[in-house]
Amino acid sequence: MIGSLVTTPATIAASSEDMANGSPQNPLLRVCNTWLANGRPAAEATILVTGGAGYIGSHTCVHLLLEGYRVVVVDNLDNSSEQAVKRVAELAGENGRNLTFFKVDLVEKETLEELFNQIHFDAVIHFAGLKAVGESVKFPLKYYQNNVTGTLNLLEVMSDHGCKKIVFSSSATVYGQPKRVPCTEDDELHALNPYGRTKLYIERALQDVCTADAAWSIVLLRYFNPVGAHPSGRIGEDPRGIPNNLMPFIQQVAVGRRTHLSVFGSDYPTRDGTGVRDYIHVMDLAAGHAAALRRIFTCQAGGCDVYNLGTGKGTTVLEMVAGFERACGQKLPVKLCPRRPGDCSEVFASTDKAQRDLDWRATRTVEDMCQDQWNWARQNPMGYAADEDSEEGEDSVAEGNAANGTGSLGVFKSRGMGCRKVSLISISPISSCGSLGSLDDYPRLDGQHKIL
Repeated sequence: MIGSLVTTPATIAASSEDMANGSPQNPLLRVCNTWLANGRPAAEATILVTGGAGYIGSHTCVHLLLEGYRVVVVDNLDNSSEQAVKRVAELAGENGRNLTFFKVDLVEKETLEELFNQIHFDAVIHFAGLKAVGESVKFPLKYYQNNVTGTLNLLEVMSDHGCKKIVFSSSATVYGQPKRVPCTEDDELHALNPYGRTKLYIERALQDVCTADAAWSIVLLRYFNPVGAHPSGRIGEDPRGIPNNLMPFIQQVAVGRRTHLSVFGSDYPTRDGTGVRDYIHVMDLAAGHAAALRRIFTCQAGGCDVYNLGTGKGTTVLEMVAGFERACGQKLPVKLCPRRPGDCSEVFASTDKAQRDLDWRATRTVEDMCQDQWNWARQNPMGYAADEDSEEGEDSVAEGNAANGTGSLGVFKSRGMGCRKVSLISISPISSCGSLGSLDDYPRLDGQHKIL
């Protein structure tokens, strides 16, 4: 498996002799030590981005890299793709060398602890978590285990290692059915489903942590309806299975993966009878996270602040469909269906606080959102799947070589992407490790990069 880290407590520890020699046999320690040996300029902060292979996380990583941060991504890849991380490195150009990736599940606390033992993090942006409302209703314990337990593990490890700066990816779902619009940060919170309640519980936990320890600096970002993609079309939203958001449904109709778009509710008291939501371009969201990060680095007082990230404007479902039709140049078949229980007629954000404190506001229009989404869709009609399928064949060859004894711990075949990447393919069934690391850090063998 390329770019992965799968460990157990037994496989993490390096012997004292290994550490004394500076060449631990454990793959994670070896990769981390090599990365750290390169040195980190004092002016550059190292940011841990959990869930950085996901939709919003990947776009935020591009933004952070271009601002000069060093970024370490951890993701369990349950609902994301490693291809996104590779493309992030590509989009960051020369700064892509400052990106490192480990496959880590936050529920596995020991692995997280070992990562913090080896790398000093200046701050964390926490995206990782399951996010399908319908699935959360069917499998609530899965959501509490993944989202809440994973976050508590992260906070405990951060605290143990003196890293007390975090930006948390919350959601407008914590507002439930708002009694008024626009939603302000001081409105009552009424999460209506297990997914929303996990976000709310995490918010409360973070607030309690701040109350108990004034050294923490925390920003909670409640964002509304992310859409769009990177203007290059190289990264975008690629949901596994049935999409949870409007725009992936629209784009799948446009590329022929679905026969029509079902619109639920056409009799709301809105401009055209369909629901109104605050759609925000994912690139604006990425900039919002960077602005929040700057705040926790510059604000000396610490504390826990919460901000809405949205446009402050509502757009109907049919208005968004019309915008996408203009972008793709085709008429999309739409089926009007009855309302779904629990859906609100109108929800949008008040963004005054974010504009005042973070010096941030959304700048991209609905037309920008639709054009960038279509650019991503037409370049990647099946999402990242095509690249994943092509690499599975190459991985199988490498894994076979390792199993037959023709490989050592692991082997990586360079594809000339120009980004920092190392893959370790373990012979042992219990441990494999990989990272986006500098190929020049490792010896070459017959045109391949091999960990000896």
